[in-house]
Amino acid sequence: MGIPLNWLWDDTTILNNDIVVFYDLLIQEIPVLKSHYYSCLRSHSVFIFFINQLFFMDKEAECCSTHLIEGDGTFNAVGLDNFIKQVKLRECGLSYAVVAIMGPQSSGKSTLLNHLFHTNFREMDAYRGRSQTTKGIWIARCPGIEPCTVVMDLEGTDGRERGEDDTTFEKQSALFALAVSDIVLINMWCHDIGREQAANKPLLKTVFQVMLRLFSPRKTTLMFVIRDKTRTPLENLEPVLREDIQKIWDSVPKPEAHKHTPLSEFFNVQVVALSSYEEREEQFKEQVASLRQKFFHSIAPGGLAGDRRGVVPASGFSFSAQQIWKVIKENKDLDLPAHKVMVATVRCEEIANEKYSSFATNEEWLELEEAVQTHLVPGFGKKLSSLLRNCLSSYDDEATYFEDGVRSAKRKLLEDKLLQLVQPAYQLMLEHIRSETLENFKKVLKESLDGGLGFAVAARDCTTKFTRLFDEQCQDAVIKQANWDSGKIRDKFSRDLDSHTAEVRTSKLSELTALYESKLKEALYGPVDALLEGASDDTWPAIRKLLRQETEKAVSEFSFALSGFEMGEQEKENMISKLKDYARGLIVDKTREEAAKVLYRMKERFTSIFNHDNDSMPRVWTGKEDIRAITKMARSSSLKLLSVLAAIRLDEEDTDKIGDTLVLTLVDPKKGTSKSTTDPLASSTWEEVPPTKTLITPVQCKSLWSQFQRETEYTITQAIASQEANKRNNNWLPPPWAIAAMVILGFNEFMTLLRNPLWLLIIFVGYLLLKALWVQLDISGEFRNGALPGILSISTKFLPTVTNLLRKLAEQGQTPVNTNSQSDHPNLPQSSRGNNSGFSSTASSELTLEHEMEYTSPSKHED
Repeated sequence: MGIPLNWLWDDTTILNNDIVVFYDLLIQEIPVLKSHYYSCLRSHSVFIFFINQLFFMDKEAECCSTHLIEGDGTFNAVGLDNFIKQVKLRECGLSYAVVAIMGPQSSGKSTLLNHLFHTNFREMDAYRGRSQTTKGIWIARCPGIEPCTVVMDLEGTDGRERGEDDTTFEKQSALFALAVSDIVLINMWCHDIGREQAANKPLLKTVFQVMLRLFSPRKTTLMFVIRDKTRTPLENLEPVLREDIQKIWDSVPKPEAHKHTPLSEFFNVQVVALSSYEEREEQFKEQVASLRQKFFHSIAPGGLAGDRRGVVPASGFSFSAQQIWKVIKENKDLDLPAHKVMVATVRCEEIANEKYSSFATNEEWLELEEAVQTHLVPGFGKKLSSLLRNCLSSYDDEATYFEDGVRSAKRKLLEDKLLQLVQPAYQLMLEHIRSETLENFKKVLKESLDGGLGFAVAARDCTTKFTRLFDEQCQDAVIKQANWDSGKIRDKFSRDLDSHTAEVRTSKLSELTALYESKLKEALYGPVDALLEGASDDTWPAIRKLLRQETEKAVSEFSFALSGFEMGEQEKENMISKLKDYARGLIVDKTREEAAKVLYRMKERFTSIFNHDNDSMPRVWTGKEDIRAITKMARSSSLKLLSVLAAIRLDEEDTDKIGDTLVLTLVDPKKGTSKSTTDPLASSTWEEVPPTKTLITPVQCKSLWSQFQRETEYTITQAIASQEANKRNNNWLPPPWAIAAMVILGFNEFMTLLRNPLWLLIIFVGYLLLKALWVQLDISGEFRNGALPGILSISTKFLPTVTNLLRKLAEQGQTPVNTNSQSDHPNLPQSSRGNNSGFSSTASSELTLEHEMEYTSPSKHED
């Protein structure tokens, strides 16, 4: 035949206006109709009846409907093999799909399959009453659909024939369908959406659970077919179904490997709706025809069976199906509970969910939960225990008439959920108790220590007090319905106390150590600096004595302070030892600091001794000083400073010959060479001095001394030059031969003066005048810068000075003579009184020389 039968079968394609054309075309294709049925085909109803009969005859040949599993669970292996041969399934390889349908009894499953896939499953006769039509599982091929599609019609669930206590086969068949099918149609009435049993929720829940355990899950399309759709839009029905499936999946206990696997990993959920077959037949058929198109090329990517994970080749389908059914039959977990148990399960779960929701929205609980977020709530345990007790008592009252085992199990689940809900608040309460108690502990411990209480006593008392307080508050927060152990939070609290106590102890010990270290530094740093600066043979013995005295004093006070910590002897000895080491370290550091600038110290000491006498007065180099002896004394003192800083001598047994070696080698080299021909300073170590105590090596000492001599030579040269200058300035007497010549040649003049004393008076007055001019003009000072500058300076000041001197003499001559003074000196000549003015002038002139007198050496004054 040229006309495809599936097109003939779909009478929606036959239009009334074109029926004559269709008849003529059909008669041409089927000649037998011309002689037997041509006249009756002019009637449309008779035509449709004839076509249906003709098509059903062809469908029987194509569908090959086979009873796969009997109602008693017997697997028809022979029938399956024959079916595979007839439909040539073995030749399909992987290009085939399996579709199954499940749903309540008498819900129109077979009718839907026959219209959707053009199969010939037996349908229920509505005129004979509603009863079981399909028993077991039937299998058939879907004609006209590519790829090869096999459909299974399952026995309806919740049937009267099996009764309420024999639902094992329903679960077995459902699990079998999910295990072998790519697409599972779940047929359900529209008015059953939202119900528990009619929507097959318990059945799906158990099937999902067992499937995850028995078989490797594959991605299956679950298509919910809503029958007899009402006015409710599909957009409002679909979310309800998807939510129900998600809840079933979430509640199913899963293996560890699939603990967090989402539903979408294993199932692709789709929802379609169909109108009533009995009331809107034409609309029903149009919707089924549209749905049929989805099953064409179903195994293509994105198709209903597009996910081909775990697909079995067609040649192994028979063996795979038999093994799956065998595993399902042998599994005892598929035995569903009796109807009463189911009812108790559903109802008790509903009651438990209601009570849980009621508790979660309870105002007292919400207030308690909000309060505990910010602070510690007194009586928390009692309040929360009372709320939980009321909630559980309310559940007991409503569920008291249901089956005991189910009621107790659901009550336990409710209690676990409630405790899981309140546990965060309980943990937060414990955390508040821990944090507040710890803060109070810190505060009281600090107050106790500030009050002068010993650390060990204060820490012990506070720890005991607040540990007891913590236990009391934890006991107040205990929830009677829970058996929660607060041991972890208590251990954490104990660790916090110990940690803070150790932190405070370390801080206090550090403060105490720092206090006594500062005292030692104050007691040692300045005195040691002074002792090293005035280096002598007694420097290091004095430093050792100072160190011993101050260390003993500090250790005594430090030991007494440490007694309040009740520490072990070893720890105490270690801390005291560190304090002693710190004291020694101070001196060592100070000595190293001074040794680093020893050259500067040596030059400073040399300059101080060289330029000052024994009375610490500045030297004036008059020419009588022994510069060589002074230089040797200053250098010896500087060398002593170098020997003192060359090594650290803090121990009594620290003896060395550094000083003698330096003196013999650097100051008195002649004495040193008589004993040894080698240079004792040509070495990097001192004898009897370990390297750890050496600050300046012998080689460095020699180098420093050479540099010291070079840098002090200028001071010595300046002193010698100053001394020579003073000698030249102070030598006013002529040479002895000149004096002898003057005596011999001036004898006559001397005798003349003796004969005439008036000349002596004139000479004496002239001497006074010249002396006054000498002082006023500061002739010696003027000639210090040279002869020519001195002459020029004196020439400019000579006339003003003479004028000033004569003016003063005139003033003195005009002063009235004191009669008392004349009476006191009656025998004093007038000329002598006149000479007093000269002396006073001389005395006033000497005031001008005070600045020079400061630089006169003591020996000069004594002379």
